[in-house]
Amino acid sequence: MKRKRHSPPEIVAKLRQADQMAAEGRLQSDIARALGVSVMTYHRWRSGRPALEPAKQVERREPRPRDRLTEQERAARIEELRLENSRLRRMVMDLLLEKAKLEDML
Repeated sequence: MKRKRHSPPEIVAKLRQADQMAAEGRLQSDIARALGVSVMTYHRWRSGRPALEPAKQVERREPRPRDRLTEQERAARIEELRLENSRLRRMVMDLLLEKAKLEDML
């Protein structure tokens, strides 16, 4: 099967059609099938929509802006996570030892 490249206007038209189908409550797999593309292509088109159609914004949740942490804050956070990880590992080991003792008693 030969691959077809869709032009930007075709993609925009199909995404508008997909928005209407999504508003009707159709599943993404059904939408992709109706558009004649794979689900991954449909997702790629949706994520690339601002480049294709800058004038019209689609109503969806905006991604959170990435946290702008300094290197010191990042290092402190990593150290905090390491401490928490070691505490959790100790708790799991204690529970496993306790479980082993109980199994030996039985």
